[in-house]
Amino acid sequence: MTATPETMPRTYQVRTYGCQMNVHDSERLTGLLEDAGYVPAAGADSTGGAEVADVVVFNTCAVRENADNKLYGNLGHLASVKAKHPGMQIAVGGCLAQKDRGEITRKAPWVDVVFGTHNIGSLPVLLERARVAEEAQVEILESLEVFPSTLPTKRESAYAAWVSISVGCNNTCTFCIVPALRGKEKDRRPGDVLAEVRALVDEGVSEVTLLGQNVNSYGVEFGDRLAFGKLLRACGDIDGLERVRFTSPHPKDFTDDVIAAMAETPNVMHSLHMPLQSGSDKVLKDMRRSYRQEKFLGIIDRVRAAIPDAAITTDIIVGFPGETEADFLETMKVVEQARFSGAFTFQYSKRPGTPAAVLEEQVPKAVVQERYERLVALVNDIAWQENRRLEGRVVELMVAEGEGRKDEQTHRLSGRARDNRLVHFTAVDAAGGVVDVRPGDVVEVEVTYGAPHHLVSDAPVRSVRRTRSGDAWEARTAAPTTGAAVSLGLPGLGVPAPLPEASGCAVG
Repeated sequence: MTATPETMPRTYQVRTYGCQMNVHDSERLTGLLEDAGYVPAAGADSTGGAEVADVVVFNTCAVRENADNKLYGNLGHLASVKAKHPGMQIAVGGCLAQKDRGEITRKAPWVDVVFGTHNIGSLPVLLERARVAEEAQVEILESLEVFPSTLPTKRESAYAAWVSISVGCNNTCTFCIVPALRGKEKDRRPGDVLAEVRALVDEGVSEVTLLGQNVNSYGVEFGDRLAFGKLLRACGDIDGLERVRFTSPHPKDFTDDVIAAMAETPNVMHSLHMPLQSGSDKVLKDMRRSYRQEKFLGIIDRVRAAIPDAAITTDIIVGFPGETEADFLETMKVVEQARFSGAFTFQYSKRPGTPAAVLEEQVPKAVVQERYERLVALVNDIAWQENRRLEGRVVELMVAEGEGRKDEQTHRLSGRARDNRLVHFTAVDAAGGVVDVRPGDVVEVEVTYGAPHHLVSDAPVRSVRRTRSGDAWEARTAAPTTGAAVSLGLPGLGVPAPLPEASGCAVG
């Protein structure tokens, strides 16, 4: 029978903005849509130049000041596209939807569905309800009813996956709106987390990233302040799980037990993302960050004592209201002492709805810019020095997919070392022959050059270990992807981003 528009499955596209929590939520939105019979649109874009998706979903972020402008600009582009394609639907979810609620359909009446951070599982039903009723459906829940990990999930990688251990945040940082949008912290039971990890390993995953707004406060809901360290150790007992990392902890909750668990558990990566935000005690107080410079540096010292090769990264905000030159120099001092292997640096921008947005003494833009440039120069210089120290060292890499944007031009592949550093390597053996490796396989290479943001190996590959993850990647790339079935409630596969994208929003 010839396929007609009425019998062909509807297509979808999910566009994601913001932090890794949103990336993971989008994996679930994708899984939900495919479970409901939708298929990915081929090369869909907002201009109509490629295939136009029947459903376009925006998973939004409310962290930056211009987040709403970005959303409404994109919605404006889609208005004319939708007018030319009867039956097309547009849905808006995520943090901005939670914040703006009915405002979205008022400003963009061509939007069909608005849903919040607590009810992503409602998307297919809301789309169908909007189609039948021919009017917009807005559903925003105030609290989480079902933990998102029970939802269908379509992950895009065969070797690495996010695993949420909690959602929400109990902190009250004055620059951050996320607690108001994601709610109070809700923790999954350890048995549920470990069951998901084991299921992922059975699927071929060899690296997981434990994810939460504040991962090391895990256990607060069921009264065990040592729960996170116990969870890390339990992950160490799972056969086939080669790498475990987590993001992001908060300095106020970071305990010596977690440091011990990192040092004692062989598959926990020697990688730590520890958000600083500011090195000034005054600014930290104004930010309502419940630690001070001395405590932060003490954590760094204890991590380095227990794990000498740890690569430590951070988040820093420049130009918080009231920040003086002396305050800024305190931040520079911490950066010099901590020797971060990398930092996500941000110029402060107002988050509408946060206490900091109405503070007096907003720092002039030109001053913020000048401080920011000084900070970036120092961060990059230190990171470069630290990476140059690794030249000549042999490192073990898990071969990655899509992390080396210039790999095709440089004829290199890319992988992550056990400290999460990105390494670009030449896939040749000592005889000059091409080494056959797949994403998820493990290689050993010698670092020949350290750059500020990555390492390079132009030496022959020392060894190759083909893995179950590589097998899983090969099987997945050989199988058709369009319309693939997604099992209800079972985890699929996905690629965690290497580090948090935004400062003090979904994490830290």
